[in-house]
Amino acid sequence: MAMRRRVGHKIRAALLQVHSIAGLVLVLLLSLIALTGAIMSFEDEIVEHLNADIMQVAPQARSALSPDELVARLKTVPDAGKVAGITLSSDPSAAVHIRFARDEQGERPSSLYVDPYDGHALGVPHGEEFFATVRRLHRWLLIPGDARGWGRQITGIGALGLIVMLISGLVLRWPPRTSSVKVWLKPNLRLSGRGLHRSLHAVIGTWVLPVYLVMAITGLWYSFDWYKDGAVWLLARPHATAAKMQPKQPRATGRPDPPQDLALDRAWSTLLREESGGFARAQLTLPAGSGTVMRIRSWPKDSTLESERDEFRIDAATGEVMSAERYADKNLGEKAIASVLDIHRGAILGWPGKLAFMIAAALMPLFAVTGVLLYLSRRRLRGLVQPPLGRLVSGEGSQSARPTVLRVPGNPS
Repeated sequence: MAMRRRVGHKIRAALLQVHSIAGLVLVLLLSLIALTGAIMSFEDEIVEHLNADIMQVAPQARSALSPDELVARLKTVPDAGKVAGITLSSDPSAAVHIRFARDEQGERPSSLYVDPYDGHALGVPHGEEFFATVRRLHRWLLIPGDARGWGRQITGIGALGLIVMLISGLVLRWPPRTSSVKVWLKPNLRLSGRGLHRSLHAVIGTWVLPVYLVMAITGLWYSFDWYKDGAVWLLARPHATAAKMQPKQPRATGRPDPPQDLALDRAWSTLLREESGGFARAQLTLPAGSGTVMRIRSWPKDSTLESERDEFRIDAATGEVMSAERYADKNLGEKAIASVLDIHRGAILGWPGKLAFMIAAALMPLFAVTGVLLYLSRRRLRGLVQPPLGRLVSGEGSQSARPTVLRVPGNPS
């Protein structure tokens, strides 16, 4: 029994070292990623509120302009740039959202809302550049190259480190005897100093551990290709796996003019035929370079999630459907793959889930501060003589596995 206790103490001591070192190394990175994620939690709602005046138009009896007509009207807008994407809605009062391609310097002009009936510009959306910068900071830390730079690998390492801290923290938190659920879920606010820091760190960490684990596991999808390919291989059917693992073409910094025989209306007509049941909105992405195959995404009218969409590849020169992925035809694993972003930000649970994930992300600095304070207090106590029994916050594990906190003049902990 004594041997088992000593081995257990050594394992816990090693886990505490791993937990502490990972936390100290990643404290600033994880706090930055979490806070930027919290800011983006309700991005769509904020942007819609800020731009309500340019996202809506007065419905008219006449038909809306076709995609080709819209692009032709935009050529008269000064400094509009080359159109990269068009988002249209079945709502007659919704404006058309136009995205532009990157210029020769690799910069992307601000998007534009236009009137679907006459094509005149309604305005540039407020908040777009702010959230674009926050998103690049969250995903790639503003490191040059964006998704092709080192930023995505660094954030991935942060996600791996968070998983290590969550697992080690749970083991360290697990008591030999669980007397009450309250011990796990209620912080002891009557404590002060080190005891309060430990209680907040452990108890609130228990609250948010499932959320952080979901964030980390889904966040790895955006950082490592091997992780994404493995998830697709595991969850998707063979034909979907083969399609997903096709190598992507390198993105050009500048986008040449589309060929003369590229007809957006032809692709649009094909989409209307394919989606005979109607849709809420559709996003047309023009082909890069001299290609003619367009990517078109459409969301059904009863869709509540970004992931609930159909995706087509349509040749704009011939109107032929090159491929079609319908959300209703996906199995459970393929729907999970399509929903990675919605799962990552809690949207899969509706607005309560988004709110819970936002609060959990905003709490990350609390763990950073309390974790650093606990580490410093341990360093400060190493030189003190320790009795065999340690003072411990209820529910945090065996007392013999913790050092005694000696009260000395000037040391409140």
